[in-house]
Amino acid sequence: FHQSAFNSFPFGKFGFASSASPEQTEKEQGATQSNDQATESARAKRRRGSTKRTAFSDSDSEEDADDLTRDDLLKLVVEKDELLQSKQEEFQMMKDKFLRALAENENVMERTKREAENSKKFAIQNFAKGLLDVADNLGRASSVFKESFAKIDTSKDSAGVVPLVKSLSEGVDMTEKQLGEVFKKFGLERFDPTNEPFDPHRHNAMFQVPDASKPPGTVAHVLKAGYMLHERVIRPAEVGVTQSVENEAEADS
Repeated sequence: FHQSAFNSFPFGKFGFASSASPEQTEKEQGATQSNDQATESARAKRRRGSTKRTAFSDSDSEEDADDLTRDDLLKLVVEKDELLQSKQEEFQMMKDKFLRALAENENVMERTKREAENSKKFAIQNFAKGLLDVADNLGRASSVFKESFAKIDTSKDSAGVVPLVKSLSEGVDMTEKQLGEVFKKFGLERFDPTNEPFDPHRHNAMFQVPDASKPPGTVAHVLKAGYMLHERVIRPAEVGVTQSVENEAEADS
């Protein structure tokens, strides 16, 4: 009754089944699951196929890219090698220029330093030359006073002149010595080349003297002493030089 009543209702028209037919429902569910599995397997196959095609195309493109990159890298290495060589040559040129400039700068510094020292050392050269005549006159005065004082007869000195002359001679002698000390302090030294070989850089020959006791070309007489300023001759000595007696005899004959 219940089954015939359910079928007679409009629900049967819409395909609704009662709970009295569970076998038909299980069959329908099994068919639906099998259809879903088939669809899923087909989709998986399509995905695997597309993945294979994509992998294959990607590997081909990578190989092509590797081939192009290898050629480009080879060209790039050659270009970089040439650039490195040119930079090394340029660096070597700049290094040589720097070393030459450094050497030239050192030479200029040494020359400037030497010139500055020479200017400082020889700054008083002209002033010293002007005082040489004063020193010569003091030397002559001292020698004259000594010679004159030796000839004075002190027993006949009734006016007391001898002590005054003696004091004057000592004063001139002391002044000459003090002037020599001042000269020596500033690098100006007097030299007497008696009995030295003639040196045209240090001596100025005024005359020749025949003398067999000395070798020819020896300084026999000194008219004026020479002076040096820091090993530089600022006034050569005026001297008389010996000559051979035989040459003198031959010249007379």
